[in-house]
Amino acid sequence: MDATELTRRLVETSSHEDESAVGDVLTAWLRDHTDAAVERDGSGNVIARRNVGSGPSLALVGHHDVVPPDESQLVDGEYVVEERDGRLYGRGSADMKGSLAAAMVAFAEADPVGELVFASFVGEEQGGVGCRAAIEEGFAPDYAVVGEGSTGYSAAGVTDVAVAHKGRRGSTITAAGTAAHASEPESGENAIYRATDAVDVVRTLDAPGTDVLGHRLEGSVVVTEIDGGSAWNVVPERCTVTVDERTVPGERAALGDVESIDGVSWAVEQDLPPMACDDADFALAVLDAADAAQSESPEQVVKPHATDAGWLAEAGTTCVVCGAAEPGEAHTADESVSLAVVERCADVYRRVAETPLE
Repeated sequence: MDATELTRRLVETSSHEDESAVGDVLTAWLRDHTDAAVERDGSGNVIARRNVGSGPSLALVGHHDVVPPDESQLVDGEYVVEERDGRLYGRGSADMKGSLAAAMVAFAEADPVGELVFASFVGEEQGGVGCRAAIEEGFAPDYAVVGEGSTGYSAAGVTDVAVAHKGRRGSTITAAGTAAHASEPESGENAIYRATDAVDVVRTLDAPGTDVLGHRLEGSVVVTEIDGGSAWNVVPERCTVTVDERTVPGERAALGDVESIDGVSWAVEQDLPPMACDDADFALAVLDAADAAQSESPEQVVKPHATDAGWLAEAGTTCVVCGAAEPGEAHTADESVSLAVVERCADVYRRVAETPLE
């Protein structure tokens, strides 16, 4: 089966505002090319199953939504798709319709040793809403290979296997004060001063780190925005500070310490979980499949970005990340994917599906 043509078809189908059209493509292709039980749930997720109940379940997981395209990636409202120098260019090619096509081909071609599941979720770019909805409805494979990017981490062009990735906790620090005329600052309480005191606390925090299967994963905490004040001659009564925290499995940074400052509160706006593979044998099985599918020698690596693997791992699925995208490709105006690597990923996924996991 032609993963290249399928990638092109997926990439040319708009899915940044409404995922239904590409969901139609996924559903029709799976029904035409497999005898799997294919369903489209109420959220728009596409899930297909083969060999149901025949042993440990392995899911090949992706998502079919994309971020909004750059103006250069649209002509008359249609996605621009170009192929040159062995790469396919277009919104979603790297993140992650190339790997999605590879997973579909592997799902159709594999002779699985256990239950094989294909899942493509909606709303990954909006915090994993599709994946979370599926989990709430009982989606619980034993193992999952999530097809986000893992190519080019150990060396250029090598498709590696990520055994862990960071999560992201986005939060807001709010400092409240009392307004006053700037000529009489002593009659007010300056919210910006309180906010900067809170920033000083953030700067002293240690971001946790951890080891996953012998690989170090380090978190981080960074103040990214500050907004306060209403006029040049008014003591500000309110100031907000946003914080980007990259999390690791286990402890989080003690951001709640800022609330020890008078008038300061802290609220979490988004919390995307990290992922850590909890089964060294599964991670090795996927690495062996990646090694067999390419002439280069892949390695186990860690990723800085959150994916749906975090939600799945949090729900009890043993996960790794393995996919065609390379660092720096996703969400860019010249986003592209190597078609040779897409074909390679299809081979990797097929080999994993045909590997006994227990």
